[in-house]
Amino acid sequence: MGSFIIEGGKRLQGEIEPQGAKNEALQILCAVLLTKEKVVIHKIPDILDVNLLIQLLKDLGVEVEDLGNNSYSFQAIDVNVSYLQSEEYKNNAGRLRGAVMLAGPLIARYGKTFLPQPGGDKIGRRRLDTHIRGLEALGVNFVYHQGVKEFVLTAPNGLKGTKLLLDEPSVTGTANIIMAAVKAKGKTEIYNAACEPYIQQLCKMLNSMGAKISGIGSNLLHIEGVEELHACEHTLLADMIEVGSFIALAGMTQSSLLIKNANVEHLGMLPSVFRKMGMELHIKGDDIFVPAVDSYQVQNYIDGSILNINDHPWPGVSPDLLSVLLVLAIQAKGNVMIHQKMFESRLFFVDKLIDMGAQIVLCDPHRAVVMGLNRETQLRGIRMTSPDIRAGVALLIAALSAEGTSRIDNIDQIDRGYQNIDERLRRLGASIQRID
Repeated sequence: MGSFIIEGGKRLQGEIEPQGAKNEALQILCAVLLTKEKVVIHKIPDILDVNLLIQLLKDLGVEVEDLGNNSYSFQAIDVNVSYLQSEEYKNNAGRLRGAVMLAGPLIARYGKTFLPQPGGDKIGRRRLDTHIRGLEALGVNFVYHQGVKEFVLTAPNGLKGTKLLLDEPSVTGTANIIMAAVKAKGKTEIYNAACEPYIQQLCKMLNSMGAKISGIGSNLLHIEGVEELHACEHTLLADMIEVGSFIALAGMTQSSLLIKNANVEHLGMLPSVFRKMGMELHIKGDDIFVPAVDSYQVQNYIDGSILNINDHPWPGVSPDLLSVLLVLAIQAKGNVMIHQKMFESRLFFVDKLIDMGAQIVLCDPHRAVVMGLNRETQLRGIRMTSPDIRAGVALLIAALSAEGTSRIDNIDQIDRGYQNIDERLRRLGASIQRID
């Protein structure tokens, strides 16, 4: 596992374009299993999690061709479902949360699949109840083997459409159920569905393949099952978490950045919440210009109470954004409460920020109060370890703004979600080196 060595305190300048959306890519790549025909996908990010899923597809027998320029073709003519029971598959799938979304398309096409306990970030418990109960309502039987931590899913009588009220608007759960329901007999209604842009993109792609999904963009989806899906071509959206990361980077380093092709209409509350943090954003078309500013002041509520930023289902703030918003608050003028409702371990990286000189009170596993330094004190460089993707990039932003040298270990966690981030930052003027 490598490390980043960062010389902080440098102002950055230039243009940067966000990669294709990681969370969309994981859904879209699983959907290629629904057809024997060729599916072409553009703007696939070259990151560890996505590359691992592509390798899993290859191991399952999917024909994969690298077309260059982050485009690939996939053709799942004959899938080796038995490979799912191999130790190799279980080890690889156990490293990747997104592998759970292989279940929906595989049960739809083959009537049987195996689902190991998911991996990914160590940010708290991530249950599968929404996935399993949704598939069960469509006609799937399941057995959980505690010893090997694996679900065995079967649909002996095929999938049948039904009415579903999800217990939570889980994005991956909604995606899994959609991919199963498009090939179920009859009509399926999914209420309390996630309606994030990436779910919308998945539905649009499936419709282009011949699926019949309506209600896209709402939390009530109607799906009429079809027998076959066909070839299609699809382009991923820009990664909104990268967009937010670059805005926070500009604020913390007093930099002027132009974020190109950000798919602004799909950002939801993101621009609004950064403006509440005091950031100045100029939006023209799909580009966002963030000018260099010496200070930024947090907006209090109308009654004078301090701003509370919490994660919320779309179009609210993504939980993946809270880590970078917390770091941005460090040098703001004013105080902010960050409330991470979804995961109980995601704020534990703040001890490293406190070591750097940030004024943060960790109230409990879900809430932290950040008292802005307003540039009166600079952060200082230290050595730290990246615990997960989003905390890792938050620590990187802090290090780029700090005085002196910082070292971030375990950068595989950052590479899981950010494509060639060190090279892209160097083009903006950052001093960052990768070492083994």
